[in-house]
Amino acid sequence: METMQRLRRLSGRDLAMLGVHAVAYIKPVTVDGELVFAVHSADGREMAIIADREVAMATVRQNDLEPVSVH
Repeated sequence: METMQRLRRLSGRDLAMLGVHAVAYIKPVTVDGELVFAVHSADGREMAIIADREVAMATVRQNDLEPVSVH
């Protein structure tokens, strides 16, 4: 089966789990009026709030995950 066909057949749950052990998403958020960076697992769980984007990226890498920016 072709890769694209397999991807189209993924359930919503399977799609959420895709990359859960390999990717972490980093997005800017405002907390108490301050810009900080939220780190989320691929399934959407918030894992951390970090004050600095570069520190967030380094933290993700130190935990053997690939950081991905979300804007």
